[in-house]
Amino acid sequence: MNVPDSVIGADLPAFYCPLDSAIHGNMEELERAAILWADSVGLYPNETERAWGIATHSADFSCRIAPCGRDEAVLLFIKWNLWAFALDDAHDMQGEDMSTTSRLVDLSAKVVRSLESPGCAYVNFGAQQAAFDDLIACTWSMLTPFQLRRFTEGLRDWLLGAVWQASCAERAIVPNLNEYLSIRPSINGTRFSLTFSEIANNINIDPDIHYSQPVQVITDIAGFIVSCDNDLFSYTKENNEIAANIIKIISYRNRCFPMEAMKEAVAIRDHAMILFIKLREQLGKLSNPELDRYLESLEYYISGSIRWMSMAPRYASPRNQHNLPVLDARYRIIYRDAPTTASTDPSSIPTIAYWQLVLEGFS
Repeated sequence: MNVPDSVIGADLPAFYCPLDSAIHGNMEELERAAILWADSVGLYPNETERAWGIATHSADFSCRIAPCGRDEAVLLFIKWNLWAFALDDAHDMQGEDMSTTSRLVDLSAKVVRSLESPGCAYVNFGAQQAAFDDLIACTWSMLTPFQLRRFTEGLRDWLLGAVWQASCAERAIVPNLNEYLSIRPSINGTRFSLTFSEIANNINIDPDIHYSQPVQVITDIAGFIVSCDNDLFSYTKENNEIAANIIKIISYRNRCFPMEAMKEAVAIRDHAMILFIKLREQLGKLSNPELDRYLESLEYYISGSIRWMSMAPRYASPRNQHNLPVLDARYRIIYRDAPTTASTDPSSIPTIAYWQLVLEGFS
């Protein structure tokens, strides 16, 4: 077993995650179909990029957050993830100039408009263009108008978060913890991913319930938990010293070593998990079957992301340390039965205080 080492050590902290997990029964078949698609549209310029694209384990991720989803919708989601990772890697390989905020704003606006009005040729992705055009066509043919609007909102939210993160890096600014915590679910593409979970599972929540304050808050909490876990898994592969990461932010604020910062990060993350469980219980009392299915998808999103990241070579054999992904690279993970008792006061963070206020008001 190959386990990466870093300044926070080879072993990640134990995860508090009392949520069920599952994986789609046709994962291997869907993965094969997605890779055949990627090859057919020329998604990767060479074998090296293809290897790193497959190392994202996008099928594993998609099949864990929608384990009961319709095959065709899950496959489309896998394709979107493969394309997004390929585009991100292509920009990283072309240098800093490709990731300036102005270029990302331009690119993001054109991507969203291309989805909203296909065929208008707003953007040129070069080698990734054929894949993008095919994704747009398949998305339009599969989604209802309302689902397409929801998906577009999720895509726009994800790209906006990515632009904010890039702007911090470009200005060499370390965001404060509250700013990062509130925007991190967008950076992570939370609503982009969860919208596909809804589509794949035919979840149809009344809009007034879906956009209600408690449901939006529990979505943000789930997104933060997954994002915090992602910061732990991706810490080793982050070679940009000013890249936003909760460990780096706490370390910078407290002037402490990463190991000490990690303890506080985990405590904040576990506190968010407690809030998630409590709010999930309260929302469950509404006896709304469609909402219950959505809440279940949030659970799969959290638990499935841990398992996916622990086994994806993209994280376990990071590109800044390997020329090619180590196919059997894995992170050792263990689970904790109770949240950490590390000393911290998450309620002093305005965003978490807001989450608690919503929970108290809804209880």
